[in-house]
Amino acid sequence: CTHYLFIVVVAVNSTLLTINSGDYIFYTDWAWTSYVVFSIANTLMVSVGATYYLLFTGVPGTATYYGLIMQVYTWVAKGAWFALGYPYDFIVTPMWIPSCMLLDLAYWATKRNKHSLILFGGVLVGMSMPLFNMVNLLTVADPLETAFKYPRPTLPPYMTPIEPQVGKFYNSPVALGAGVGSVLAVTFTALGAKLNTW
Repeated sequence: CTHYLFIVVVAVNSTLLTINSGDYIFYTDWAWTSYVVFSIANTLMVSVGATYYLLFTGVPGTATYYGLIMQVYTWVAKGAWFALGYPYDFIVTPMWIPSCMLLDLAYWATKRNKHSLILFGGVLVGMSMPLFNMVNLLTVADPLETAFKYPRPTLPPYMTPIEPQVGKFYNSPVALGAGVGSVLAVTFTALGAKLNTW
């Protein structure tokens, strides 16, 4: 029962995360800040959930299974956005599975050492998520252009698309996301581990 309930929680949360973090990118300038927030949001979802699920079963490979569930449901969310009239090549589907595989690998390679999972696995997830997602985003339409093409009637003034600020936070959202993620993901992973021993 707990297993299936957890799958439902993963499904709902990953779907909502796709919509919310994607929405944030949609209506901010296609800037480094929005991409970094997107990376941190995804890192949080993967680190906490996959670590909890992995340590709950104690079986290496469980985190990848968790990532697979998230991937399926975020593609469902992408389909829902498309059905609502958004362009198919704009909707961002986060890449969960590769980072989850790294988490499994860290756990398996250290002979199921929980602390190694937290430290090494957390850093690997935090550094890999921005990289995998940027590769994914290369296939997506320019958000600034799309936001002008598909304006929302209820869009608040502070979310109106503006021209990007070149050079804001330097010119590498992947580096900034990976740097922030590698630090925060260790804490996120520790939280996931703690949930098993509450």
